[in-house]
Amino acid sequence: MSGTTGLSWMAWTWPTAAFFVFILLCFIAMSVWEYYSPGGSPRRGIFGLDTTRGDRLFITLLGSAFIFLAWLGIMGTPLWGGLIIALIWAFIVFRWV
Repeated sequence: MSGTTGLSWMAWTWPTAAFFVFILLCFIAMSVWEYYSPGGSPRRGIFGLDTTRGDRLFITLLGSAFIFLAWLGIMGTPLWGGLIIALIWAFIVFRWV
């Protein structure tokens, strides 16, 4: 790996950095939420699964990744439509799943 130092070999862009910062902020927000309102006891949602807040966050992030990939594959860029669908998905997951 001649000529590469640090992370210069990776294709870091502002959207990539923003994505990872967003994930970090989600984890911090969930930690603060759990600190001030402990428990987050499991509840049974429309999928028939017992999920906690952390489970719902994981389902939201995983589903959003598939939404964005599908949007990108079908519609291409820009991704604003995928973002709107992902936000609706997040609301549904945290409200009813």
